[in-house]
Amino acid sequence: MKSIVYIIIGTFLGIVLYKSEAASWFRIYEMFQFDSFHMYGIIGSALAVGVVLVQLIKRSKTKSFFGETINIPNKEKAFTRYLLGGILFGLGWALAGACPGPMYILTGAGYWPILIVLFGATVGAFLYGVLRGKLPH
Repeated sequence: MKSIVYIIIGTFLGIVLYKSEAASWFRIYEMFQFDSFHMYGIIGSALAVGVVLVQLIKRSKTKSFFGETINIPNKEKAFTRYLLGGILFGLGWALAGACPGPMYILTGAGYWPILIVLFGATVGAFLYGVLRGKLPH
């Protein structure tokens, strides 16, 4: 029963993001050109909601789907790794015209060329998993 609820919530989120044009290549292009506040407003409101929800989860000892207490460890204080990771993520986002969430939304909306980007993202995640032990963390 829980799985159905999550599928419904995910579908609703996908529809909202698609209708708000968060998956629009044009809106993403506008954002990277600093021509519009549209995407910054969506990202900023998601960030604010995320901060509040993470704090609620940490303080209320919320249980996971499997009944285990959710433990969110604090991030280690590092600058270079987050800067480089953010630059790589932003470059990929700008080149592909979509970040990981909208890739699935665009696939569901029938934009089949995004499958190439989705494949590349999957290969990149796999390569990171293989090389993780050899990378400076």
